[in-house]
Amino acid sequence: QVDLMESGGGLVQAGGSLRLSCAASGNIGTVWAMGWYRQAPGKQRELAALINRDGTTDYINSVKGRFTISRDNAKNTVYLQMNSLKPEDTAVYYCNAAHSSSARPLLLTTYWGQGTQVTVSS
Repeated sequence: QVDLMESGGGLVQAGGSLRLSCAASGNIGTVWAMGWYRQAPGKQRELAALINRDGTTDYINSVKGRFTISRDNAKNTVYLQMNSLKPEDTAVYYCNAAHSSSARPLLLTTYWGQGTQVTVSS
C-alpha cells in the first residue's frame, strides 16, 4: 500500500503563486509517472501536468508557461509550481502516481492523494 500526502494548497490572489507538494510513503517499490489532476466545481477531473521518472513532462495547454512540474525520485515526491495563477485555476488538485512493487515489478497500480484546494480570487 502506498499513501500520497499533498500539501501547499490555499487561497491566493490572481497573478500570485503557489507550490504544491506530494510525497509517496508506505511500501515503496518503484514510482513511475506522477501527475497532478484538478477538478473544478461541476467539471470533470482533468490532467494538469505529468512527469515521468526520467523527467519527461507534459502539460495541458491552459497551464503551459505558468505551471512547472518537477520531482525528486530519492524522496518519491512530486511538486507543482504554479505561477501567474488565474481564477479559472481554482480547483481541488489531486496527486496521482503509478507504482510497481518489488515483488511484482510488471504490475502497475495507480494511487491518488486526498486532494488539496486551490482557490484563486480575482
